[in-house]
Amino acid sequence: MNSVVGGFVALVAVIAVGWAVGRTGLLGADAAGVLSRLSYFVATPALLLLTLADADPAVLLSAALVATAGSAVISALLYAALARWRWRHPPAQLATGALATSYVNAGNLGIPIAAYVLGDASFVAPVLLFQVLVMAPVGLAVLAASHAAEGAPPRWRVLTQPLRTPVVVGCALGVLVAATGVELPAPVRQPIQLVAAVAVPAALLAYGMSLHGAPRPASGDRAPQVWLAVALKTIAQPALAYALGRWAAHLSGVALLAVTLTSALPTAQNVFVYASTYDRGTLLARDVVLLSTIVSIPVLAAIAVLLS
Repeated sequence: MNSVVGGFVALVAVIAVGWAVGRTGLLGADAAGVLSRLSYFVATPALLLLTLADADPAVLLSAALVATAGSAVISALLYAALARWRWRHPPAQLATGALATSYVNAGNLGIPIAAYVLGDASFVAPVLLFQVLVMAPVGLAVLAASHAAEGAPPRWRVLTQPLRTPVVVGCALGVLVAATGVELPAPVRQPIQLVAAVAVPAALLAYGMSLHGAPRPASGDRAPQVWLAVALKTIAQPALAYALGRWAAHLSGVALLAVTLTSALPTAQNVFVYASTYDRGTLLARDVVLLSTIVSIPVLAAIAVLLS
């Protein structure tokens, strides 16, 4: 349990620093946007390149994928279907909500929780790889296409947009390195590591800055949308992961605990970065990241106690 608490404390501390910086206006009015773009366009691709270069793509074919990927996809589709039926959101808004409902914080919280609660950090690999190789490219394709549509670009640019997003490029390079077995030399790897180290703190600081002066979370007309996403993320997704893991993938013991715990992780701050970069559902993403982080604490604790 100390790893769970420690992970959340670290997140909250950096977000609080961002809020304080935003409150003082130390970095200017557009600092949050600049940090978000820095994280998205520069640092996150470097981080994903290194993450996937060191990973084994074969874990995508493990039995745990049935539970982790299945629960994420079902949660995302449930949100998209309900939001489209109830609020008639356009595709880009639905994409942000779907990502907020299903994209877990596998890096900041997933890895330490897997390492200390489960005793093996590799348990988080299936969900991490599925998110960066499948969920992020699909969601970003929708966001990028809607953003590009405003300028009426040529059709070929719209069709190839997903292949040109920084996250997809970083993922593709990482998979290429892993598949070929190439060992990055130190003069190449070390600069990438330095840039990659900026990704998480920049995203958290930008998120903290966005909280200063912002409306109360889940207020106004978007409140039902926010709480729908939070409920699906913190309750429905881990429940689905448990059901799929136990009865579809026939997992048990630590393996079943692992897929349930990782699916109960809160929404990753990446979703806020993606939404703010394309200016699609930014407030929705911000609120879901914040509230799912709060709600997931007792949920993670309950899962750890009940399934240990």
